[in-house]
Amino acid sequence: MAISIIVPTYNEECTISDQIDYLLKGIEGLSKAEIIIVDGGSSDETTAKARSKNVTAVRSPSKGRAAQMNYGASIAKNDILYFVHADTQPPLTFVDDILESFTSNYESGCYRYQFKDYPTPLLRINAYCTRFKRIMCRGGDQTLFIKKDLFNELGGFREDYLIMEDYDFIQKLMNRKSFRVIQKDAFVSARKYDHNGYFQVNFANLVVFMMYFAGASQELMVHAYKNLIYHPKMG
Repeated sequence: MAISIIVPTYNEECTISDQIDYLLKGIEGLSKAEIIIVDGGSSDETTAKARSKNVTAVRSPSKGRAAQMNYGASIAKNDILYFVHADTQPPLTFVDDILESFTSNYESGCYRYQFKDYPTPLLRINAYCTRFKRIMCRGGDQTLFIKKDLFNELGGFREDYLIMEDYDFIQKLMNRKSFRVIQKDAFVSARKYDHNGYFQVNFANLVVFMMYFAGASQELMVHAYKNLIYHPKMG
């Protein structure tokens, strides 16, 4: 079994080169493994920098993380899909961890995480909760591995979802009772907290999470999130 790593990007010129170098270490010596950078229309040098690393770098026909990840999956050559955000670094043992999960009869899974940017005690609390197998503790920052045939069977990520596409898909996987949280840490950026603050980010997350399970529309959730939190890449 070979792995295709899919990284959705948007204006990540400051992080993408280091991210690719890191992921290449994890697949060193695996001739069939591939890295696919799927860009959502960046206005910077994200795609050019990715191509300079001799990995596949394409522009998605549609902008949006769900559409970008689906497009990456559609062109992936291998039977294992591994979705990784541009600012998340999984353990370098990720290939062995994923293969061991499949041999242990798990169909999909993720890692728990830690923050890599000077985590505060409050951020450590957030990170600690990701070790538990609960939907409230999940998210795309923890990466996601899945067999391609199962991904296709479930229809991939919902492209009409502008937000919470990862929760929607992971919830489907967890309902199958074969989803694994590997008890090793991926390291994620705390940059959202740098521009806002711990309580503001967590309040925004809670509001959107409650709206999602209350059946709010995608447009209403996006509007609420953009009014509650600032991120320099948000349009």
